[in-house]
Amino acid sequence: MHRQIRLLLRLIQWLPVLRFGRPFTSLDNSSRAQFLAGLQNSRVDRLRVGFWGLRTLVMLGYYGRPAAAAKIGYNPHRSGWEATR
Repeated sequence: MHRQIRLLLRLIQWLPVLRFGRPFTSLDNSSRAQFLAGLQNSRVDRLRVGFWGLRTLVMLGYYGRPAAAAKIGYNPHRSGWEATR
């Protein structure tokens, strides 16, 4: 899986060269957003699935931080859903 994620990140870096003539890290914000939206809605199943998997990992990392959890009001209880009953 590490190899697949590494390959996907390399593709994200270099695929924009075909369309914009520059790698991802050299694009302006609007071009980056346009490129990422294209990956998100790609007809190529593996690209689309890989993108959504990477997006999920990023969100887990972001929302897993205590500061982000507090900001959105997430306050888990050790008892899980039993605590709400």
